Amino acid sequence: MMAAGGADVDAGAPGSRLQPWERESAAQEAAEGVKAGTCTILDVVETLGSSLENGDSRIRARGLQMLSEVLLQCYSVLQEKEVTHLVLFSENRLKDHHTVIPFVLQGLKALSMCAALAPGLAVSVLKAIFQEVHVQSLLQLDRHTVYSIITNFMSSRETELKSLGADFTFGFIQVMDGEKDPRNLLVAFQIVRDIIVKGYALGPFAEELFEVTSCYFPIDFTPPPNDPHGIQREDLITSLRAVLTSTPAFAEFLLPLLIEKMDSDIQSAKLDSLQTLNACCMIYGQKELKDFLPSLWSSLRREVFQTASERVETEGLSALRALSTCLSRSVLSSDDEDILESFLRGILQDCRHHLCEPDMKLVWPSAKLLQAAAGASLRAYYRITSSVFPLLVEQYNKHLQSSQRRTILEVLLGFLELRQKWDPEEEDKSPLLCSKGALCSMVFSALVEPNVQLQLVGIRVLTFLGLLQGLLDHLDVARLVDSLAQFILHEEDSQTSLAAMEAAGTLTPFYPEIFSRCLVRKLSEGLHSELQEESSQFQHDRCLQALAAVSTHPSIMKETVPILLQHLQKVPKGSMQAGIHSVVSVCQSLQQVALQCKKNAQNYWYFHQAVVPCLMGLAVQAAMQENTHTVLSQVLLKEDSLSAMVLVISAACMYLSPELAAQSVSKVVPLFLDGELSFLPGNSFPSTFQPFQVGWDGQHPVATQKKLVALLTAFVCALPRNVPIPQQDRLLRELLALSCSCDCPFTATAAAKCFAGLVNKHPAGPQLDELLGAAMNKLEEGLNEGPRRSQALTLLLWVSKALLLRYHPLASRLTDKLLVLLGDTVLGPAAGDGFALLMADSPDVLGKSCHADVRLMFRQRFFTECVPQLVQGFHTASPGVKANYLKGLSHILNHLPKPVLVTELPTLLPLLLEALSCLDRVVQLSTLHCLQPLLLDAPLVVSLHVDTLVGKFLGLTESPAMAIRIAALQCLHALASLPTPVVIPYKPRVIRALAKPLDDKKRLVRKEAVTARGEWFLLGTPGR
Repeated sequence: MMAAGGADVDAGAPGSRLQPWERESAAQEAAEGVKAGTCTILDVVETLGSSLENGDSRIRARGLQMLSEVLLQCYSVLQEKEVTHLVLFSENRLKDHHTVIPFVLQGLKALSMCAALAPGLAVSVLKAIFQEVHVQSLLQLDRHTVYSIITNFMSSRETELKSLGADFTFGFIQVMDGEKDPRNLLVAFQIVRDIIVKGYALGPFAEELFEVTSCYFPIDFTPPPNDPHGIQREDLITSLRAVLTSTPAFAEFLLPLLIEKMDSDIQSAKLDSLQTLNACCMIYGQKELKDFLPSLWSSLRREVFQTASERVETEGLSALRALSTCLSRSVLSSDDEDILESFLRGILQDCRHHLCEPDMKLVWPSAKLLQAAAGASLRAYYRITSSVFPLLVEQYNKHLQSSQRRTILEVLLGFLELRQKWDPEEEDKSPLLCSKGALCSMVFSALVEPNVQLQLVGIRVLTFLGLLQGLLDHLDVARLVDSLAQFILHEEDSQTSLAAMEAAGTLTPFYPEIFSRCLVRKLSEGLHSELQEESSQFQHDRCLQALAAVSTHPSIMKETVPILLQHLQKVPKGSMQAGIHSVVSVCQSLQQVALQCKKNAQNYWYFHQAVVPCLMGLAVQAAMQENTHTVLSQVLLKEDSLSAMVLVISAACMYLSPELAAQSVSKVVPLFLDGELSFLPGNSFPSTFQPFQVGWDGQHPVATQKKLVALLTAFVCALPRNVPIPQQDRLLRELLALSCSCDCPFTATAAAKCFAGLVNKHPAGPQLDELLGAAMNKLEEGLNEGPRRSQALTLLLWVSKALLLRYHPLASRLTDKLLVLLGDTVLGPAAGDGFALLMADSPDVLGKSCHADVRLMFRQRFFTECVPQLVQGFHTASPGVKANYLKGLSHILNHLPKPVLVTELPTLLPLLLEALSCLDRVVQLSTLHCLQPLLLDAPLVVSLHVDTLVGKFLGLTESPAMAIRIAALQCLHALASLPTPVVIPYKPRVIRALAKPLDDKKRLVRKEAVTARGEWFLLGTPGR
């Protein structure tokens, strides 16, 4: 018979003309015929009839194989009547010879996916499988087929299967019992979980279902190498845990098993048991846990007190917290026993006395257990702390050594940190309120101890007490603030002073009035007195840092910002350097305040309005002073001072909303372009402000005013991209001209950065093209000849980076110019260093914080386009300039993502090795930093050059530059991680050579030498 689109599927005796198993495409053609409607599946069965009824089991198996392959391809189009006939036929065949069964199961798998399956057939199929097939005697693939049939029916015929009641559960237990293959176990575990979660009847078989799955606990499975299935031990652990913890019905069987495994000596079993217990507590109640609590507590206590594994201890504490949480969820009636109370009472009984032991050996394990139990709920917290707090106070007063007192305070701190988990309680009987007086007295006494570590813990405890609203009264807070002020103003140890500042910043939002009255005033007076007396810069800086630290509340910030701005205008007695240091310190504090208030738009706008006009006004007035010899003017116009002001202005602008930014920029740009001074405070300026004017203003060189372009750069380049810049084209042309015509490197660089920052954000179009054309002409003119070639190079670098970041097509032309300059004997070294600027993340105008247009993977794109030309240029360059190419290459590779670098390493490594021989220290250091991670990530490639690398690294350990010696030693340390057979021949040579750096005059070098030499000593030893 011709069927399935014309395929001859006649399957008679072995001697027939064409047997189906001899045609590879017969099943596919038959399935296509069924799907096309040219024949039915019953026609196919009829055609295969002689083979399906043949006396030879091998021929029957082949016929059934053919039928199952057809069914797997066309089951979706079968009719209900056809499916019914096929199911009945297949059920009958399950009684056939064992060689036939796998193909019958394949056919049933296809039928189990049929939407046209008649009601009752799913039950009939499963009953037949449960009764006729000994599943565990089948091969792995055939067992997987059975699990797939069951999974399919559970997904589509849930109601029918549930009608079987507990018989279905019992049948599956028989199917799964003895399964060993991890591929099948993952499916079987999922079926068991679905049986439980979806509410199938367990009947009397709950224990049997538990036994058939728990026999695999804990999972002990190591995947074979190159396993194509990708099944990991963690997959099996997670799947089995989901089964064991899916129902409280397993509790009476599972909890004894967990206790048994926790008491074993195998760490993996302990960890698995603890994690499973943790998961159980999510669904169990006190009813399931009650009888096992003493044994569970005993095991958990032992794991924390005696374990040598930090991970086991962590999991044990987590499990204890889970137990306490589970018991805390129980709702008590008047007749119920309070299981949580009795459980916590036992914990206190076993742990409390360890807090009182004179040697304090078990204080920390006991404290961790108590804190784990207390962290479960507020009820548990109150129960534990009501007993522990008085005891801690008693022990603090009993022990006199600072180390012991510090330990007690650290334990108290752990309990206070836990209290942050719950909202404040208006409850007069809370343990903290009851013990408040004693606790405060204890902590304040710690603050006057001479031990710094004790003071630090005391400050942290005091901070947490202050954060618990309503706990401290007015007098306590005043005493707290006075203590912090004492540490900030008079403590010699900087660590304690910084901790006090941090605490003040944390607590100021809660007690702004007291901090204003008791601390801000003292800090202001301290600054004023330091101006009158020649006190140390240390005290001066500390007051400024503290003013910034406490500016965490709007009312405080409105006090501290004017104080800082006033102090900026007062130059302390002493040298010019002291004045510059004072300005820089004030600006650092102002920058910190700006970053602290950035999340509050209203506070941030206040800061912007108060600080930016003031800084610009001071700088403009200093640049226009008739008497340029005033100390303040000279200090403010120093490059260090201007650079510090730049950071403040940038921080005050980058988080503005577009509306407020547009409002502010409309005043700043006219100031620089038109000398519009009206928005600056004071407005009493002796002359006009024209920073872009060429020449003299009649009295003073405009060069002084030109420096202030740095402040303009900080302002306009920090604004969001969608803020329109007034007179932008004119501003850009002025900046372009200034960047190439100014003799002052500081001013020229500021103008170039401002130009680049604006170009990066400029919308694409004719205006940008025209502007870039003018810039190209300027660059051509400046780079070819004249005294300002270095300024032109600076402009080239910044514009190249601005365009590179946004993928502008002109970037490649500018990069070509830079590559040409590497061959220049004068500008070549600076051009090589410029590649670091192109590849590094920009901290200011071209950084993401300043809203620059930075595209993804710009480094990879630049690497792909540039490095081949760099390598070619290196090979063709004259010996005198080869170092420039190596410098550029080293900078590019040093900033390239490691995955990209590793793939290109085989071709680039010879050049990197040559770079190590370069006399330029910048090249050497950059190359070492590039190679160090590659030694760990690409051992196979690096191993081919190990002889050269050992020699180069050992030679560089004697470099005059400390940074190079350290980097070379770090590379030698990494080199020891290469395969042992590769590096073991060099062990004696390296150990001998590293004896010299052990006596290096620099401590950091000696430290790296010890680490590296120790690693080489261990090379080849057992267990390494």
